[in-house]
Amino acid sequence: MAAPGVGVEPPRPGPSRTAVGLIFSVLLGTWSAQALEMLVGKIPFLEAVNGSTVMLPCTYASCIGIENLYFNWQFNENGTMQKVCDSTIVSESDVPHVTIYRERVEFIGKNRANNISILLWNITFEDGGEYTCFGRNPKEKGKNHSAIFHLIVVDELRVVDKTLTIIIATCVGGAIAALMGFMLLKNLTLFILSKLEEKNKECLVTSSGIDNTENGLSGSKADTKPTPKKK
Repeated sequence: MAAPGVGVEPPRPGPSRTAVGLIFSVLLGTWSAQALEMLVGKIPFLEAVNGSTVMLPCTYASCIGIENLYFNWQFNENGTMQKVCDSTIVSESDVPHVTIYRERVEFIGKNRANNISILLWNITFEDGGEYTCFGRNPKEKGKNHSAIFHLIVVDELRVVDKTLTIIIATCVGGAIAALMGFMLLKNLTLFILSKLEEKNKECLVTSSGIDNTENGLSGSKADTKPTPKKK
């Protein structure tokens, strides 16, 4: 118990959970913005004919820059990752000396525009599969990054059958043409009916005037004879 007359200092309020969460989010966002990215394009796969030569694309990006960036290409061969090539890029202006571990492979990126793409010559069906572009930037304390590209090797490229597309387009076009024809016919019919209705009204007015004249009603043009005077 506190001694009488001695005040007890109230506990100081600690930082709120909201403030802590906000600080953590800012730090996490800043770290994410600086992180290295390995990119293989918007379409991460390619279908190529057996015997052709293909390029496997890959570029890297980092907001904080690179220093001794290590990268490699790996091929997933029945569940085992086989190294295709690797090198270290000292700086963004450096052209790396790449070591090739697989036949018919050529490094063509030369680090221009952060390009580290490779070329596969005379591909075979065994070359088809999953390729991984891997990178590690020491500026990020050794954090790993990678992107996957799929190569599909076929006998011949498939010809897209456009029959269904043509049928659908024809049906849609025919439906639109029929609808337009129906609307034109409807408008023409309404126009003719309105003209006939106007003509019928004119005929009714004319017939009414003729009937009034024949029946000697007021306003008619029939001659009226005065009543003879009595002697």
